[in-house]
Amino acid sequence: MSQSQDILEHMKSSPITPIEALNKFGCLRLAARIKDLKDLGHQIVTLTAEKNGKKFARYVLIKERK
Repeated sequence: MSQSQDILEHMKSSPITPIEALNKFGCLRLAARIKDLKDLGHQIVTLTAEKNGKKFARYVLIKERK
């Protein structure tokens, strides 16, 4: 399976952050994979989260492409 497919499968059950993508899938460019998924028609929103004073993106799958 490709990184994009792995990430999509993960997002079906929970949001994903860049550090999770790196640890689980070896993905260094999560934003690029999210763009690929959006270009395929998946509806994904980007939320800004903060932990220990650091801001990061959290991506949530709203609706899969049919």
